[in-house]
Amino acid sequence: MKKRTLLASLALTAVLAACGKSEPAATAQAPAAPAPAAVTKIVVGLDDNFPPMGFRDEKNELVGFDIDMAKEASKRLGMEVEFKPIDWSAKEAELNGKRIDVLWNGLTILESRKQHIAFTAPYMANRQIIIVKAGSDIKDKAGLAGKVIGVQESSSAVDAMKKEEEVFKTFKEFKQFGDNITALMDLEAGRLDAVVVDEVVGRFHVAKKADTYTVLEDNFGTEDYGVGFRKEDTELLGKVNQALKDMKADGAAAEISKKWFGENIVK
Repeated sequence: MKKRTLLASLALTAVLAACGKSEPAATAQAPAAPAPAAVTKIVVGLDDNFPPMGFRDEKNELVGFDIDMAKEASKRLGMEVEFKPIDWSAKEAELNGKRIDVLWNGLTILESRKQHIAFTAPYMANRQIIIVKAGSDIKDKAGLAGKVIGVQESSSAVDAMKKEEEVFKTFKEFKQFGDNITALMDLEAGRLDAVVVDEVVGRFHVAKKADTYTVLEDNFGTEDYGVGFRKEDTELLGKVNQALKDMKADGAAAEISKKWFGENIVK
């Protein structure tokens, strides 16, 4: 009897426990992820030896057309702007490695670059011009055959020339430099026969030494400048795009252009 009573008691206890068992509490929801912090500062990557787009003046301060454009745009967006000189040949790595936020320094919009970079709408048109020494016998692209041609490494001038394969393959030598100024110095010294460079940059230097250099009528095509962003930074790109649009509409961009080029060449 004791055994039977004990078993019955245990069974009753189990039933009562089951009946009185409460439902498990709903799993607490994880707290919502905090909203991304608003962008308050833009770090602009640039080649600080690329006048008149971005370069150092006699006080070693960064100045230039793109410097002023970036300052005006960031002011309108209520953002601080920092200018960070980079190795221009590694610009895409600097951008996508998040060491800078934008590339704003006479950056040509190229299909090859669109694979890795998102661009604003074009804000300036540019040509790839050919500069030779004054008195040179080179009069056009055909005259570059058998000559030593200089260019800035990783610049759009490289792509522009290679695109014209029939001309490019006639060069005696194709030399690439860290910056355009060094290339032009080699041209002046006679170590190069010609330099191919962005028109906005080339004419800035030629104007300083009109007796030293000549710009040929022939060129390697027209291209557009844009501001480059990481592909995922669509919100920031949209804001800067709108700021540029507003600057063109209200004349601010034209004033900056006249300061550096003597006329409005903003697209």
